[in-house]
Amino acid sequence: MVGRAMFDRLKAWLGDEQGGEDALELAVAALLVEAAGADGDFDARERTVIAGLLERRFGLSPADAARLLQSGEREVAESAQLFGFTRIINERLSPAKRVELFEMLWEVAYADGVLDALEDALLRRLGGLIDVSDHERGAARLRVLARLGIGDPT
Repeated sequence: MVGRAMFDRLKAWLGDEQGGEDALELAVAALLVEAAGADGDFDARERTVIAGLLERRFGLSPADAARLLQSGEREVAESAQLFGFTRIINERLSPAKRVELFEMLWEVAYADGVLDALEDALLRRLGGLIDVSDHERGAARLRVLARLGIGDPT
């Protein structure tokens, strides 16, 4: 699926010495795909944002990021629940890394410049599932809005 160098970069980002990078990378990609499709419209713009996030966050080549995105899409299509993905996230990511993941999720949710009510509901649900407080989730959202140059719509 992906090269060893990618796993080494993931391991460095995650600080995970116990292995399991493949499951973790798929869980991250799947949650990003889930966020993108929450409003029923998973478009090319959102795919581009996810691929870019995977490239930057994990130091992937464009080809590796595209393969990881495709794997994430397959995982979401084959899974009826988020619990498996969030369990892996909770087991392998520190609280600070989960907040970073939340910034990635917000960036995907705002890929089209608008936060859909279904996207917002999913991110609220994910906050509880991966133990990111409302305060941390809101602060991550504000950082993403500032980075994207989108004014706070609330």
